Amino acid sequence: MENKTNGSVEAKLVVENGQLPDPADWAFTDVVNYFKTAGFDEQAIAFQDQEIDGKSLLLMTRNDVLTGLSIKLGPALKIYEYHVKPLQTQHLKSNANTSLHAPQCVTR
Repeated sequence: MENKTNGSVEAKLVVENGQLPDPADWAFTDVVNYFKTAGFDEQAIAFQDQEIDGKSLLLMTRNDVLTGLSIKLGPALKIYEYHVKPLQTQHLKSNANTSLHAPQCVTR
């Protein structure tokens, strides 16, 4: 992954659909490794200390990232805006697509 100047990351490891694996399936070590790869080594420790797994990451609000992890404001803003929020959006979109194509049960 290549770290860009705005804190966003360009993925070099691409999955078949062109996206990262669903974060809902990530263990907390996967979350830590994701942020280390994104260039946030110091801040990744906060995710490790709090044992934030993928499901927890997807539930985090902006306030959780800015105040709950006790990390500096600048990196916290970049983490939320360029990583947490896009991962949440990706997860919602992939789940919406899955539910649209899932067979519907009809009961009468």
